[in-house]
Amino acid sequence: MKKTLSFAAIHFTVAMSVAYLLTGDILLGSLIAMIEPMVNTVAFYFHERAWNTFSQRRQQVQTPQWKTMSFALVHFNVAFMVSYIISGSLVVGGIMALIEPSINTCVYYFHEKMWQRKTQWHCLAH
Repeated sequence: MKKTLSFAAIHFTVAMSVAYLLTGDILLGSLIAMIEPMVNTVAFYFHERAWNTFSQRRQQVQTPQWKTMSFALVHFNVAFMVSYIISGSLVVGGIMALIEPSINTCVYYFHEKMWQRKTQWHCLAH
């Protein structure tokens, strides 16, 4: 759960910045930035569960690159739907879906690498 919460904090910061810059409206930007990361945090949790189940069945080491690409697809869809529903604009939904998840996908990759290192260090310490 700590991993999910840390990603949620990063995600909110990126979403707020992009939504405000895109809309120029603090209220609309804030609403998108609050709802989109919440929906994506739930999607992240289920993505983690599904990924771990898949990895265990395959019994192979999964790279952060594949996991990042998998979550990016989920993220693009969530960003578009939330932004479109809130703004009512296909343009805002489309641009938000391209920009915000792209930034967060890069952030996600480094977040995942950090958590893998933390897990490795924890295993070495015990």
